[in-house]
Amino acid sequence: MLRVLSDIMYAVDRGDVAALVLLDLSAAFETVDHDVLLRLQLSFGINEVAHRWICSHLSGRTQHVRRGPNKSLT
Repeated sequence: MLRVLSDIMYAVDRGDVAALVLLDLSAAFETVDHDVLLRLQLSFGINEVAHRWICSHLSGRTQHVRRGPNKSLT
């Protein structure tokens, strides 16, 4: 976070325009079919590093609901 802030301040000091876009993709990971998300690289030009991160984040994930001692099926 400090690196990002430093880079923005440096750009502004040089007279450049600086913008920061933050995305919370957690909801997308929970609601969209994982296979669809993994095809993003082909459809939208997601670079290889970002694609590997998405694959790593989605691999082996399960979701369940717990209420007291009861847990839903995964």
